[in-house]
Order: sequence, then C-alpha cells, then structure tokens
Amino acid sequence: MTSPKDALVLAPEAWLDGPLLCGVLLVYWVTLLGNSLIILLTRADAALHLPMHFFLRHFSAAELLYTKTIVPRTLADLLSSGPTIPPTGCFTQLYFSLSVMAECGLLTAVANDRYAAVCRQLCHSTLMNQGTCVRMVGTSYHVGIITGTTHSIFIFTLPFPGANTIHHFLCDIPPVLRLASLSTFWGEVGNLALTRAFILTPFSLTVASYARILAIILGVATSQGRRKIFSTCSSQLLVVMLFFGTGTVAYMRPWAGSSQDGGQVLALFYTAVTPMFNPLIYTLRNKEVTGAMRRLVKRHVWSP
Repeated sequence: MTSPKDALVLAPEAWLDGPLLCGVLLVYWVTLLGNSLIILLTRADAALHLPMHFFLRHFSAAELLYTKTIVPRTLADLLSSGPTIPPTGCFTQLYFSLSVMAECGLLTAVANDRYAAVCRQLCHSTLMNQGTCVRMVGTSYHVGIITGTTHSIFIFTLPFPGANTIHHFLCDIPPVLRLASLSTFWGEVGNLALTRAFILTPFSLTVASYARILAIILGVATSQGRRKIFSTCSSQLLVVMLFFGTGTVAYMRPWAGSSQDGGQVLALFYTAVTPMFNPLIYTLRNKEVTGAMRRLVKRHVWSP
C-alpha cells in the first residue's frame, strides 16, 4: 500500500497487561480529576485570576485534551485480543502527540510571567497585561496546531510497502516511521530536527527565565526573602523538569525508536503518568491553589 489506508495492527509488549492496565486506568481518572480541578479553581476563585494561573488553566486544558484522546483508545486496544486502529485513529493520535508542542509554549509563558513577577516587579502588570497573555496563549496553540498538522501529514504521505503491524501500543512517530518503505534515516533526522526546534527553543527560553530568577534569589540578603521568592517558582520548575525531561528522552535522542521496549515504557510514562503529576504538583505545592481549594470546599461543602 502507498499509504496506511487499511486498519493497522497494534503489537504491544506482553507486559502491558493485567494489573498494569488497572494502574493506567487509575492514573487516567486522577489525571482527569486533577486537571479539571485546576481549571475549575482558576476560573472560580478571584485570587487566581492572575497571568500565571491563566496559563496554567490552558496548560491543564491541553493536558486534558491530549489525555482523553490517547489513553481511552489505548486502554481499549490493550484489552482487545487483536487490537487494530483505523488510519483516522492513527492520524489523530499522531496529531495530538505532536500538538503537545503547544504545552511547551505555555510552560515558557509561565516562566516569562515568573521572571516578570520576580525581576521586573514594578512593570509586571504592564508587561503581563491581558492582551499579552492572550497573545502568548494563542501563539502556543498555533505552534501546536501547525506542528501537529504538518508533521502528521508528512508521515502519512510516505509510501508504505504493505506491512501494517505497529510494534507499539499507540501510533507514535518512531514505530509509524518504521512502516515506511523508504529508509527511515531521513525521517528520523527530520523528526529529530523538528522536535529539537520546537522543544529546545521553548526549553532554552524557560531555563533562561529561571536562571535569572535564581540569580535574584541568590542576591537576596535574608533567608526568609529567598524562601518566599523560591516558593513562587518551585512548583513550576518541577513541572518544567518533568515535562521537558520526558520529552527530551523520548524524542530528542537520535534514533529514538531503536529500542521498541524502552520506547513503550517512555510512551506509557509521558502519555499517562506525566499528565497526572502536573496537577498534583500544583495543588500540593502551590499555596494559592491550596488556599483556593479550601475556600471552594468551605463555600460548597461545609457551608450551612
């Protein structure tokens, strides 16, 4: 076949079965509840109507969209005795796997807001006004849409010789590239260049922002002042390390698809586990969010 027009057969590893699937289902529900809670709190509580929480609300919405697109289909396929996926489903999974580049931009926007809040305190409200925040979110979404569309179309226009078995539990870039009749070398080089451009660039900007914040923290005379500044950025820094760390290991190493088993472990981590950790970090380590959660509970649960 010249393109994947027929249903593709998924061939996941044998260890993706039994209790692990129950664990993935539990993680999925925690992810849905956690990210939905972030969206609810940042909309309902006036104290969270700030640029940082505006970006975090969109980040949680993007995580929800990504997780709801990938995980339910994956669970259904893994429970099936002979899992298959139609070309449209494969294209959708590829598209949303690539459109997470939008989340890279949103994390960069959060880092820029933290930089303005710490290093440009007098100009923070001017620099991060509503129009600027909306433009930054819009740019992030546009980058995700363009990246997902162009790269997915490019992969699906490659010639496929007839093999239709994907040695993976979802349609990820490396296993789909291996189905192409042409040598996958240039496809992997293109994938590496694209992901480095759209992951390394926001990651570099994010690191630069937090490096400047760190310099400010080290320059503060009192330990109490240093703790106060660091507490405003610690949860965001943890999410950045987790998000960009898994993306770097999964996609930015050359020939990322060379180890099928290792690739599936990484894919399981960044499709199911990482989206769960993000809301947990923000709710447990962010005083503003935990305060908003307590106020919401008092208002709607414990109020007479």
